[in-house]
Amino acid sequence: MDAATSWLELDLLNNPLRLWVSAAGMFAVSLLLVGLVRTLLRRRLRKAADTTTEVDDVLLSLVERTNLFLLALPLAHHSLSALSLPPKALAAVRFLAVVGFMVQVGLWASALAEFWLRRHKRERGADPVALTTLSALSFVLKIVVWVIVGVLTLDNLGFDVTALVTGLGIGGIAIALATQNILGDLFASLSIIVDKPFVIGDFIIVGEQKGKVEKIGMKTTRVRSLSGELLIFSNSDLLQSRIRNFRPMLERRVILQFGVIYQTPPEKLALIPPMVREIIESQDRVRFDRGHFVGFGDSSLDFEFIYFILSPEFSVFADTRQTVGLKIISAFAEQGIDFAYPTRTLFVMPPEPESGETEDAAEA
Repeated sequence: MDAATSWLELDLLNNPLRLWVSAAGMFAVSLLLVGLVRTLLRRRLRKAADTTTEVDDVLLSLVERTNLFLLALPLAHHSLSALSLPPKALAAVRFLAVVGFMVQVGLWASALAEFWLRRHKRERGADPVALTTLSALSFVLKIVVWVIVGVLTLDNLGFDVTALVTGLGIGGIAIALATQNILGDLFASLSIIVDKPFVIGDFIIVGEQKGKVEKIGMKTTRVRSLSGELLIFSNSDLLQSRIRNFRPMLERRVILQFGVIYQTPPEKLALIPPMVREIIESQDRVRFDRGHFVGFGDSSLDFEFIYFILSPEFSVFADTRQTVGLKIISAFAEQGIDFAYPTRTLFVMPPEPESGETEDAAEA
């Protein structure tokens, strides 16, 4: 017993060996308890994940983001606090403990932010506007969380955060001047997200390029063209362009123009406006606007009809316009009305006789 006692009293780095054993035992037991609690909570919460309450889902997200290595650092600092260690060693252990704990807090905060975003995505369903906004908000939240974690970490380590923030502000101005093009695209992306001139899934036309928006990034926007290639626009350039967005379209306007030949009798010309109007109004999801004889062309008597297709779908627009056109052709064929095409009538007259030839003819 005396030998064992004397062995435990051996000096190791200015501390009895028994204190080292006690600190190691405290650290091992603490880490084992934390790991056991994490395992039990994970199993229990996974079984309860199908419930209608969200508390268990939040707790499961937090447990899944719990890192034993990061928590071991503050546990080690707590266990070693009973020892008489050199100031530099204590400062190093405290530094690691603070960094480990604050990083773990950042992981928990990120888990809460991601859970909140996932819940709103489920509530909004497949709404492209909501998906675009939430995707950008997720990026911004992660930046905010880790910036706050970084500032709190430095503050707990004894750094002058006020001076640091001031220095970062001055350095930020220099960086902003050097990276103004990148920052311009970044602010343009935020403007797109907030103002929503278009969202993911919209069909847009920018200049001569057109396609479906696939992704709105922090610097560029990607659009899939009709021919299949991927068009990549800079966000700042995109906002400076005139954008045609087809998503807000509620209906499509159709201008129907044609001409008939000049030989068409007046009574048949009078039949054309009511005949064409009846054909247009017989279609589904169509609103007739107007139809008139509009003028005398070089080779035709011209008519113009305006109607609206009450659907933004291009396939509905094309099918309805085709049906109206074919029915007009059939109706005109039944009435004997001919469509005009470019023609020219040439009148040929015999040449006038010369004066000498006229007098000879008179004498004869």
